[in-house]
Formats: sequence, C-alpha cells, structure tokens
Amino acid sequence: MSLDRPVAPDPYELLPKAGSFTVTSTDLAQGEPLSDDHAFAGGNTSPQLSWSGFPEETKGFVVTCFDPDAPIPSGFWHWVLVNLPATVTSLPTGAGTTERLDNGAFHVRNDFGTKSYGGAAPPPGDQVHRYYFVVHAIDIEALDVDDEASPAVVGFNLAFHTLARAIITPTYQIPA
Repeated sequence: MSLDRPVAPDPYELLPKAGSFTVTSTDLAQGEPLSDDHAFAGGNTSPQLSWSGFPEETKGFVVTCFDPDAPIPSGFWHWVLVNLPATVTSLPTGAGTTERLDNGAFHVRNDFGTKSYGGAAPPPGDQVHRYYFVVHAIDIEALDVDDEASPAVVGFNLAFHTLARAIITPTYQIPA
C-alpha cells in the first residue's frame, strides 16, 4: 500500500488567531531534522525548550507536540504537558519522562498511550513529518482538565484560553 498523499496544512493556521511569542531550544531547530535522541526508537527524550515574550496577562502554559503528517486524519499527539505555572519559562531536556512535574504540571496520555513525551516515529519510507512543538500561553492558571483528558479535550479547552502561541517545528523521516 502506498502512503503517498498531500502534505497536511499547518494545523495552527486553521485555528482562531492568537498572539505569538518566542520559543527556542538547545536540542532542536526550526525546519531542521530532530536528532535520534528525540525519536521514539532512539532516546525517546523530550527536547529542552525555553520561551519568552509572552503576554503580560499570561497565568499559565501548556506544552504540546503534534505531528499533522501522520497517515491518519487526526494526526498524532506526541506530547501534552498541562498547567505549567506562569513562572516556568523553560523545560530541561528529558522533562517529558514523568507523569507529573514537581511544579504541579502533568501529562495527559499521548497517542502512544503513555502520560509522557513520545518521540518521532513516522512510518519508514514515508514523507518528511513535521513536529509542532508549541507553548501555549493561557489566561487562567489551570485548564479545567485532569490527567485522564485526551489531547483533543485539552485542545478544545485551549481554544477558549489561549492568549498566544510560540511554535518551533523540526522534522523527522525514517528512510525506507
């Protein structure tokens, strides 16, 4: 079976407009391939992220990683970290390994079925996949969800509370 298909649109272009701010990383770069350390079959380690320039009225953050290029209509959620306090402006490499962080933030189940970061894992030989690492600045301290929420429910709640987004989009591909 062939996986040939059009490139999916940028999923954030399809959402209501929100402000923007800056996210950087010592582990990944815009438009550049992820290292195997951040792939599922490699180290399966979440990357370092830092952010700045978010709106003054920000009361919390949510961090996500989404692959719109998965060969399914819903795309693939790799990471959903909910309810980071507004005082947190960076995550170290590997922050996605535990279900809960010391600051009260927690992971919801990704599409691998774990409450943690799940690295890049496109089908071998498939097109280049884009991984949208997004820091969402929110207007409340905590979304009204718990760790049993799905990424879709978190995303629905974000629609009503996102002030701004910071996005960095590396790529990954596994040769045939």
